[in-house]
Amino acid sequence: MKEEKVILVDREDNPVGTLPKMEAHEKGVLHRAFSVFILNQKGELMLQQRALHKYHSPGLWTNTCCSHQREGEENLQAGTRRLEEEMGFSVPLEELFSFIYKAPFDNGLTEHELDHVMLGYYEGIPEINSDEVNAWKWMSLNEIASDLTVNPESYTVWFKIIFERFFNHVKSTK
Repeated sequence: MKEEKVILVDREDNPVGTLPKMEAHEKGVLHRAFSVFILNQKGELMLQQRALHKYHSPGLWTNTCCSHQREGEENLQAGTRRLEEEMGFSVPLEELFSFIYKAPFDNGLTEHELDHVMLGYYEGIPEINSDEVNAWKWMSLNEIASDLTVNPESYTVWFKIIFERFFNHVKSTK
């Protein structure tokens, strides 16, 4: 199977090339990514627990899904694709904001991403892809904020960074 490539970008999100995904994470170069947050009518966030065999952050809780855009793929199109691949459902998504972060992992890899954060709404039960996801659950945003303080080791590095921005954005638009 051909290794997936990520889109390298400058700080303004202009494409400047591509690299195989693993190489980009080994070198810690800035690339385009997205994070999908799915809320239900109660305002709870659907979290996923990453599959236990993932090469980084296995078994940790994170946002509903995230990944990288493919060449020629629009942000919302990429989010919709990956939501279907990981969680088994599709809903309309809206892009909320984007920002740059850099987070090293214990295994020597580094996430350096210009992340496009997306929001959608869903009331059903996902049909998770066990190659990607070990488990899922709904949690209120306040419960997550509290649990991130008490049990930060249970969550992915990027979720801890993104959640604060997401939570502040949601609170400011109410």
